[in-house]
Amino acid sequence: MVRTNPERRQALLDASIEVLAREGARGLTFRAVDKEAAVPAGTASNYFSNRDDLLVQVGHRYYERLVPSDERMEQSRQAQTRESMTELMTEVVERVSGFRTGYLAILELRLEATRRPELQALLTDRVRADLDFNISNYRESGLPGGEDAVVLLYLTLNWLILDRLTLPGIFDEKRAADLVRTAVDRAIPADS
Repeated sequence: MVRTNPERRQALLDASIEVLAREGARGLTFRAVDKEAAVPAGTASNYFSNRDDLLVQVGHRYYERLVPSDERMEQSRQAQTRESMTELMTEVVERVSGFRTGYLAILELRLEATRRPELQALLTDRVRADLDFNISNYRESGLPGGEDAVVLLYLTLNWLILDRLTLPGIFDEKRAADLVRTAVDRAIPADS
């Protein structure tokens, strides 16, 4: 019997994110999730039909937790300048980097996705939807550069976040902020 208590489900998924970040995908077991969530043994197996189901739902939960504030979403839909775009991109890097365990967990999920078609479909759909949303907002922003500017920023900033979270000695916070500004300046052509 699969349980439906939404608060308990979220707690189990949040615990799964922590386990994935700390132990990797091989360490993600129902027993480890129960222990991390401080619930009775067998609880996670009452909420998820199998490990694949758990992995897919963890992928959903990661993205739920990264949704920007309503205010930030509204700002992203307004006319932009290179300066305001730098501010938005800096906020994205800070928000994603601030959820360190989530980012490490999503890296584990991406590796698992190479072996699990349902998980790959979820992650592909989610990233594609995010890119499409950002491309659409960018087109409405009035800035030059088009789709390629968005894709270049996506690729560049994701790797910067990866380095900041996995090898923090490479770029300190100030250098990371400078690199965000440089990425925006190079990806978005100056007004002609």
